[in-house]
Amino acid sequence: MPSHRISDVATLLGVSDDTVRRWIDQSQVEAAKDDAGRLRIDGASLARFLTDQQRARPGLEDGSGVQSARNHIQGIVTAVTSDAVMSQVDLIARSSRIVSLISTEAVRDLGLEVGSIAVAQVKATNVSIELPLTR
Repeated sequence: MPSHRISDVATLLGVSDDTVRRWIDQSQVEAAKDDAGRLRIDGASLARFLTDQQRARPGLEDGSGVQSARNHIQGIVTAVTSDAVMSQVDLIARSSRIVSLISTEAVRDLGLEVGSIAVAQVKATNVSIELPLTR
C-alpha cells in the first residue's frame, strides 16, 4: 500500500505540515512509523479522507473566486474503476476532483491504486475558465 511523508502530503494539498499532523491526531487519516522511525501517512486512508472532504465541500476551498489550472496537476488517486480495456481514475488535488479515462493496461503499468500519488496532465485545444458561485 502506498504511504507518504507528512511534508509531501502537505505540499501536494497546499496545507501546512501542522494541518496534516492534526488530521493524524484527530484520526482523520491513518499514519504509522516506517522502519527508519519516520511517520508516514497511509495512502488509502488519505484518499478516503480527501474523497469525504470533496463531497462535503465541492468547489474552491480558499474562496479566492478565480482559478486556472496548470497543465500538470499532482494529486492523490481516490478511485480506480477498471474493465478489461478502459479505466476511470479519480484524483483529488487540493480541492479539485480530476477524472481521467485511460487504458487498463496503463493503470497496471503505472501501478496506480487508491492512495497513490499521480500527476494529471491536461492537454486540450480548448480550456474553459469560470468563476465559482458567489457565497
